[in-house]
Amino acid sequence: MPNPDSAPPVDFIRAAIEEDLRTGRFTHVQTRFPPEPNGYLHIGHTKALVIDFGIAREFGGKCNLRYDDTNPVKEDVEYVDAIKEDIHWLGFDWEDREFYASDYFDQLYEMAVVLIKKGKAYVCDLSAEQMREYRGSALSEPGKNSPWRDRSVQENLDLFERMRNGEFPDGARTLRAKIDMAHPNFNMRDPVMYRILHATHHRTGDKWCIYPMYDFAHGQSDSLEGITHSLCSLEYEDHRPLYEWFLKELGIYAPRQIEFARLFLTYTMMSKRKIGKLVDEGVVAGWDDPRLQTLCGLRRRGFTPEAILDFTRRIGVAKTNSLIEMGLLEACVREDLNKRAQRVMAVLRPLRVVIDNYPEGQVEFVEATNNPEDESMGTRTMPFSREIYVEQDDFREDAPKGWFRLAPGKEVRLKHAYYIKVQEVVKNERGEVVELHCTYDPESRSGVTPDGRKVQGTLHWVSAQHAVDAEVRLYDNLFTAPNPDDVPEGQDWRSVVNPNSLEVLAGCKVEPALAGAAPGSRYQFLRQGYFCVDLDATPEKLIFNRTVLLKDTWAKVEKKG
Repeated sequence: MPNPDSAPPVDFIRAAIEEDLRTGRFTHVQTRFPPEPNGYLHIGHTKALVIDFGIAREFGGKCNLRYDDTNPVKEDVEYVDAIKEDIHWLGFDWEDREFYASDYFDQLYEMAVVLIKKGKAYVCDLSAEQMREYRGSALSEPGKNSPWRDRSVQENLDLFERMRNGEFPDGARTLRAKIDMAHPNFNMRDPVMYRILHATHHRTGDKWCIYPMYDFAHGQSDSLEGITHSLCSLEYEDHRPLYEWFLKELGIYAPRQIEFARLFLTYTMMSKRKIGKLVDEGVVAGWDDPRLQTLCGLRRRGFTPEAILDFTRRIGVAKTNSLIEMGLLEACVREDLNKRAQRVMAVLRPLRVVIDNYPEGQVEFVEATNNPEDESMGTRTMPFSREIYVEQDDFREDAPKGWFRLAPGKEVRLKHAYYIKVQEVVKNERGEVVELHCTYDPESRSGVTPDGRKVQGTLHWVSAQHAVDAEVRLYDNLFTAPNPDDVPEGQDWRSVVNPNSLEVLAGCKVEPALAGAAPGSRYQFLRQGYFCVDLDATPEKLIFNRTVLLKDTWAKVEKKG
C-alpha cells in the first residue's frame, strides 16, 4: 500500500496553522478536499489532495471529501465514483466525512435571502454579455452599476422566489452580491451568486432550477462543515476577499483560506474542460487513456501510487507557480518500478535467429533472476531452443565503431544463455533482413568460455518455439509543446496535439512466463523499459502499455552523432 504520510514540505502552511493554534484562533485542524465532479482527477489534483489530507493528519485533525457539485450541466455520478477510486488508490480515506455542496442548497438559499434583506444582494436582468460590458476593465476602467441594482428589498425577494419556482427561462435573471462596481478586484464587482439552470442534478434531481455559483457556495460550505483551514491553489488568492466578504456579511463562522502554487507539468494538459474535449472528440480513447496524466490514465499506464506520492513530495509546495519537468515524474516511477518489477524477456520487433549447430528438437531451460534488486523475488526458468527471436535493432549489417550487438562475424552473449556468432544473413526480395543464421559455443553458457574470452554485448531473446504473441502500445507525450495550456494567442491548443503519441506494435514475442498475466501487472522488459498489462488484455490476447523507457545509451550516442 502507498504511504500517504509521504507529504510534500509545506512550511509556510504549517507555520500559519501553528500560529492559529498558538493564538487560539482555532483549537484543532479540519481541512477538506473539494473536487468538482465534472471530470476525472489528474496529476495536478494530487498536490492539493496530498496537502489537504497530509496537513490534517500531521496536526491530528480530519479531512472532508466534499464535492462542489453546483453545476448540474457538467457533473455526473460517473465522476463522483471515479474520484473516490482515485483517492483510495493513492492511499487516502475520508471515512464517514463525505459531503456535497448540494447538501447545503436549502441553507445556501436562506443565506442568499439574508443578504437580500440586508440590501447586500439584488436580482439583475442583464445578460451575460451585458454584464461583461458593465464590468469595465481591471486596469483603467471601473464598472457601471446595473440598471436593476437599486431594486427594493421586497421586489428582490419576490423575484428571487419566482426564480426558484421556475417562472423564468435560463439566463433571464441572476442574483448578484451588491459590493462595489469600481473595486480594483474584478471578483468584487457585484459577482453573480445564483443563476437559472433548468437542469437535472445528479443528487437533487429537479428540485432546483437555480444553482449557486462556486464563489458563493464554497466559503459557506466550509463554514457549515467547521473547516478551519481552506487550503486552495493560487488562482483563488484573488477570490479570498470575496470568500471573506460573504462570511462577514452573513455573520457566520469563518475559516481561514491559505493559497499554494498549482502543479504544472510539461507536455501535460491541466484543464479538465480541455481534457473532456479530447475525450469527446475522440483524440484519446477515454479519461483513462494512458497518454493522459489523469490518475486513472497513469494507473492504466503502469504508474504506481508510491511513485506519484514521491513525485509530489519532491516538488514541494511554494507560493509561486512553476512548470515541472515530465522527466522528474518519469524518474520517480522508474526508481520505484526498478525495486518492485519482475524482469522478463520481450522482443518487440522480432528478427528470427536460427542456431545452425544447436541440436534440432532440443529444448533446455536456463535460470533467470526475477529482480536483482530484490533477492526475495527468486528466479524462474526459461526455455531455450534452436530458433529464437531477437530485436531487429540489435543487428547491423554494416556495424559502426563501438557497436557491441549482432553483426556479420560478430559474437555476442544471449542473456542467461550462450555466445552466438552471425554466419549468414537472409534477406527478402526488398532487401530487408528477415533471418540470421548463427552458430553457438556450447561451452559458453556460464558466460565464461574455457579459453577465457569475453564479449561486450549481451542481448535479450525469446525461444521461437515457446514465445507468446502480444500487442505492445508505445506511448509518447500527447502534446508537442511544453505547456499546451499556454499556446500563442490566436492558436488553437489542439494544434499542439502530437499525432505520433501512440505506436501500436502487433506480433511482439514475450517469454512464456507472461502467458495469462493479469491486467495491471507490471514488468521490466529487459533493455526496453517498464510495461504494464492493459485493462483490455485477455488470456487469449496479451496487451502491454509502456510505462516509461529505460535509459538507452546507444540511442543517445547516435543522436549526438
